[in-house]
Amino acid sequence: MNVELVLPCLDEEASLPALLARVPSGWRVVVADNGSTDRTPSVAAAAGAHVVTEPRRGYGSAVHAGLVAASADIVAVLDGDGSIDPADVIPLVAAVRDGTTDLACGCRRPVSADAWPWHAQLGNRVLAAALARSAGLPLHDIATVRVARREPLLALGVADRRFGYPLETLLRARAAGWRVSEFDVAYHPRTGGRSKVTGSLRGTARALHDFATVLLAHGGSPA
Repeated sequence: MNVELVLPCLDEEASLPALLARVPSGWRVVVADNGSTDRTPSVAAAAGAHVVTEPRRGYGSAVHAGLVAASADIVAVLDGDGSIDPADVIPLVAAVRDGTTDLACGCRRPVSADAWPWHAQLGNRVLAAALARSAGLPLHDIATVRVARREPLLALGVADRRFGYPLETLLRARAAGWRVSEFDVAYHPRTGGRSKVTGSLRGTARALHDFATVLLAHGGSPA
């Protein structure tokens, strides 16, 4: 399959070995390093990933750099913290490949209480409700796992370079008339380090601020 896995990473050396070992056979991997101070780039390269460096901090900056560096027809984006098994993304790739959908999104289903802190789940539910109300997208998760064809995805022109990137992707896909589908994926506790979003109330608040900014910019309301 002509598939590339894009992993935006910041200080994920502890998570990458096990994560990269689970990548389905035949998939290439792009690790977009966002200024790690640990051995993330060397660990990724040693495991066979193509590593690109994006010095401008921000989740969206890293994802965009990874997409630009990729070359496959279909790209899958997920976090580099080991919380999602790449094998669980196979049905999403299949749906995009056979034309069932244009954008396949993962709906995280926590496998344990410590996989997804309550404050992050609450914020996600609020934003999903706002997205359904404002854009008519009845999703249950703000699509941290996404699969689409690379060139159309880049052509959407997503501009946010912070945590609002996934939400803007959904809004632009909706505006472009894309078919957006949701698939359940098991959500595990991260395998190393601390989450930049769910690891603290401050991180979650920062992400919610970015989401709200994007929603308002596209004519929606976070309330």
